[in-house]
Amino acid sequence: MEPNTIEFGELLLEMVLMPLVAFLVGLLLVLMMRRVRARIERRVGPPFWQPVYDIIKLYAKKTQISHGYMHDVAVMMLLGGYIASEIFLPVPGMNGLANQADLLTLMYLLMVPMLGMALGVGQCANPNGSIGISRALSSMLAYDVPFVIVVAGAAVSYGSTNLVQIIEIQQQGGPATWGLFSMPLLAIAGLISMYAMLGKEPFEIYVAPAEIATGPMVEMSGKYMGTLFVMQCFQLYTVGVLYTTLFLGGGANWLTFLPKVFAVVFISVAITNVFGRYRTDDVIRWLWKWPTGIALLGLAVVMMGK
Repeated sequence: MEPNTIEFGELLLEMVLMPLVAFLVGLLLVLMMRRVRARIERRVGPPFWQPVYDIIKLYAKKTQISHGYMHDVAVMMLLGGYIASEIFLPVPGMNGLANQADLLTLMYLLMVPMLGMALGVGQCANPNGSIGISRALSSMLAYDVPFVIVVAGAAVSYGSTNLVQIIEIQQQGGPATWGLFSMPLLAIAGLISMYAMLGKEPFEIYVAPAEIATGPMVEMSGKYMGTLFVMQCFQLYTVGVLYTTLFLGGGANWLTFLPKVFAVVFISVAITNVFGRYRTDDVIRWLWKWPTGIALLGLAVVMMGK
């Protein structure tokens, strides 16, 4: 068999395995998120297989409402954006297309799910959903500003936007060369902005069940709600892996890689359970003030050190 054929086959296998691994790890992250909340609230928490039961239950239900082709296409965009992102995230033993792409490509892909949700909910014409989407897009605008600055600072510091090369640079000198220690201000700003991407308290402004009847999810039922649940698995995994790649040196193997991913998500969900929810204007003001200010300071420090 020719080398090019072997390389294509390996790449195709990775493109199938990487989203599958992301989904399975994401299920564990969802389980951890629920159990952490339960422990903080002095409850037992769900059983181990509960996330799987929830997905089976949602997809087994009859979907009551469909609002046309755009509604269906939007749900596919919502999930497809994260699935495509997994292919560009390097993990131990699988680099996928990470060598052919960079951080800029990944940034664009991470915007697709929220835009897909906006298209789908806009097709529904439900006022509660429209309010939720307007808040969601405002939130995306708020956390994208510090996130873009963090990505720019990381690219300047590492001298590359290739995620595989970024991991190799960090692994050359051990933990001392991790982004967490070489550019701590950007690492702090990155953690906050990526935490805001999850849309959990105190940044949970577009769901707000006490105000707008779950916002964008108000018209979602059955397979649509099941797709949103699967999306959450990919979302938690993507945030954890991206932060680990940029600031924690990736991982030489899964035993050193996964604990970092779970630690990043654990910090976020632990904070979620001890804070109330901000108002929309408070979220924008806070994200543009603190993580953006920290990121700008970190970028200045990185550029002065070059």
